[in-house]
Amino acid sequence: MLVVTRKSEESIIIADNIEIVVLEVAKDRVKLGITAPKNVKIIRNELRNAQDTNLDSSQAVSKAAIDAMLNFKKQSN
Repeated sequence: MLVVTRKSEESIIIADNIEIVVLEVAKDRVKLGITAPKNVKIIRNELRNAQDTNLDSSQAVSKAAIDAMLNFKKQSN
């Protein structure tokens, strides 16, 4: 892991086409601005973790269980 110290309005460049700028530093928060090409996916880590958890959970349910839930729903109506 590379650790870099930056002040407000200072930035770092990654791979010549991604710039990360420190916009604001306050108490225990840092506001960052990111400039990157549209094809570069940028997502907060906690959202990626939630996506991974949801994907794992959805794959854990068998097709038979899904079919049974759908049939139960149809019979309830």
